[in-house]
Amino acid sequence: MNKQLRVLFIGTYVPKECGIATFTSDLLNSVSEKYTDFHCEVIALNDPSETYNYPDEVVFQIERDKIEDYYRAADYINQSDADIVCLQHEFGLFGGNGGDYIFALLSGIDKPVITTLHTVIREPELEYRVSTEKLIKYSEKLVVMSQTAVNMLKDVYEAPEDKIEVIFHGLPDYPFNDCDKYKKVLNLKGSPLVLAFGLLSPNKGIESMLEALPDVISQYPDLVYLILGATHPMVKKKHGEVYRQDLKNKVSELGLEDNVIFHDKFVEKEELCNYILASDIYASPYLSREQIVSGALTYAIGMGKAIVSTPYWYAQEMLSENRGLLVDFRDTEGFKKSLLYLIENPEECDIMRKKAYDFGRKMTWENVGKEYTAVFHKALNNYNTYPKIQNRFNFLPNQLPEVKLDHLKLLTDDVGIIQHTDFSVPALRYGYSTDDVARALVALTQLINSEEKAEEFWKLITTYMSFLEHAQTDTGHFHNFMSYRGEFLDEKGSEDTLGRAIYGLGHVVSCSYLSKNIRTLAHTLISKSRPEMENLSHPRAKAYTMCGLYEMLRTGIDADEFGSIFDSRRDAVKSGDSLMEKDAFESIFVSHADSLVDLYETNHKEDWNWFGPTVTYSNAKLSESLLLAYNYTKDKTYRKIGLATLDFLTEIQWRGDFFDLVGNHGWYSYNGKKPLFDQQPIEAGYLTQAYVSAYDIVHDKRYLVLAKYSFEYFLGRNRLQTVMYDYSTGAVCDGLNSDGMNCNQGAEPVICYLMALNSLNKHENEAFSTLLQSRVSAEISAEVSAEVSDEISEVTLQK
Repeated sequence: MNKQLRVLFIGTYVPKECGIATFTSDLLNSVSEKYTDFHCEVIALNDPSETYNYPDEVVFQIERDKIEDYYRAADYINQSDADIVCLQHEFGLFGGNGGDYIFALLSGIDKPVITTLHTVIREPELEYRVSTEKLIKYSEKLVVMSQTAVNMLKDVYEAPEDKIEVIFHGLPDYPFNDCDKYKKVLNLKGSPLVLAFGLLSPNKGIESMLEALPDVISQYPDLVYLILGATHPMVKKKHGEVYRQDLKNKVSELGLEDNVIFHDKFVEKEELCNYILASDIYASPYLSREQIVSGALTYAIGMGKAIVSTPYWYAQEMLSENRGLLVDFRDTEGFKKSLLYLIENPEECDIMRKKAYDFGRKMTWENVGKEYTAVFHKALNNYNTYPKIQNRFNFLPNQLPEVKLDHLKLLTDDVGIIQHTDFSVPALRYGYSTDDVARALVALTQLINSEEKAEEFWKLITTYMSFLEHAQTDTGHFHNFMSYRGEFLDEKGSEDTLGRAIYGLGHVVSCSYLSKNIRTLAHTLISKSRPEMENLSHPRAKAYTMCGLYEMLRTGIDADEFGSIFDSRRDAVKSGDSLMEKDAFESIFVSHADSLVDLYETNHKEDWNWFGPTVTYSNAKLSESLLLAYNYTKDKTYRKIGLATLDFLTEIQWRGDFFDLVGNHGWYSYNGKKPLFDQQPIEAGYLTQAYVSAYDIVHDKRYLVLAKYSFEYFLGRNRLQTVMYDYSTGAVCDGLNSDGMNCNQGAEPVICYLMALNSLNKHENEAFSTLLQSRVSAEISAEVSAEVSDEISEVTLQK
């Protein structure tokens, strides 16, 4: 290959003090230093609150227990020019159950993954079985370091044999040596010098060796047992130095103070190798049979040490054919006899050492790097270049769901709509809100296309209208929250509440199939709110108000149609408001549109086409309100800014095959990080409505495709690939959190789902036809991001 291949390693990394960090660094160097056609970089894994001064090759960092970091890493990988991902896997490196946070990353990338398994469990608990099976699924190749691991992957996990590659744990290449030379370098004594090294923890089994030493030292008093290494950071964090102190106490009890030395420090690789080279015997009394690899044992083999070890799986395989001695777990007598055998039979010991050394030549980093590069090429050549992540939403239906109102009816009683639920059960303690009732009127009126439908929904609409009339204050504003006991909990709601109320009432006024009485009541409530509407200052309140007034203004309703009924309600409204003044409401409508234009002109930048410095909530409603303003006034400025801001929302949320909505967990500010969670379904619903409005105005089928995709957010086209819609009840879950879906099913998500479904329904056939022609959603993303808003405006003006 002429092209330089770029490998992105994922694992802990130096200067972190752990074995896998050292392994990742050594593996990277074995590839990048020898093979100039490879460029290597690292995504480093950190424990909580860890910070390191990483070398330049570290390009991204993941905090172990922050799932958002895994999603962001996936985004980084997809946007990078990496060709291959090489994952170092050990369950404890990653957050979640069985380390399952890593699948937030693996499920979202479109690169071949080569996974090095540092642990394989023969009898796994469920969470570890599931994680291992997922690793097999997401990996193009699985690298293990022993044949034992190969057999377990095939027998226990049914991994395909052609996915598995055996590459030994690497080690530095040193000549077969004379131990005394390195003892002098390090000023060490001991004849023999017995070594244990690595991060100290109870599973190292050091006690077994200590208990074996008194009888050996009685015959060979110059023996020194050197225990080299700092306490494992996780052990130290949880238990402090209790284990080390227990070992020291045992040394005192056994009278071994002159023969046992503790070097409590993490030694760098070169110094560690000197200690190994200085030793005569390496002892590996580990207590866990299921250890499938050991870097320490590998180094001891490759440097030609005499070895005595317990029969954990890796040791059984590596020390076969007389490359070392095996002693049963916790077998003090066995360790004593083995040490004496090695000391008293120097010729046999040297033969054993040479066999270990010769076998270790296969494990040098030069050979390991060569084998990894071969696997990288093989994986890349076999990888299906068609983006795999585009197939992950193949479970989506090929038509829109039928309208289902069961859950909305369940939440509705004789007063209004219960706001929240415990799972799917209405939670009465939360009471009602004007916000939900008003938007429910939008959803229902959109469904009414005949007098039969109007009759079908009469009870619901009458209940909601009754609630809004009761919620309206003397000034024309609206209370928002009402307790289940029927008491309003606020003096008045927010400006957004007023806007949402007008939004719902405007749709009632414009629905010609409803009775004149219902429509007139809606008209009257809007008229009473006029002074409040004129004084709005919040942009979203203005946008909601514009959407409601647009519905009323576009129908051309005038006071003559309802004159007699208005006359009968003069006591309810001021005489000057009894006949709706079309010019007055047009003035409010245009004034609010102009104020949104002013906000945009003040705040937008070359790379930030938005109304303010932060993207927060109900975002697409701002863009849609200006598109509706264009539709009513034909002022092209409204269309230009409406499309520019809608395209900006697409740019920051469309991920190539799904919408990654701005989460409520912090909002998205200019030059800040976009929060990935808590994503609210309302944003997908409003996007769908805005895209449909854009399509209706400029007839660009791209917007219809995007409307389809944003609606499918409810059906599983989202970051978690989670179906939020319940096809059996019509309920929708409340949101997507970092730990999964919020399984409560409140009023807001189902209402916004219905509004989105209703908007898209009128274009269903065309949307699916367009979708079939535009199935490769990456093309849509490229098209959207490539066009700036001014270019879009010019194209649409020509149309």
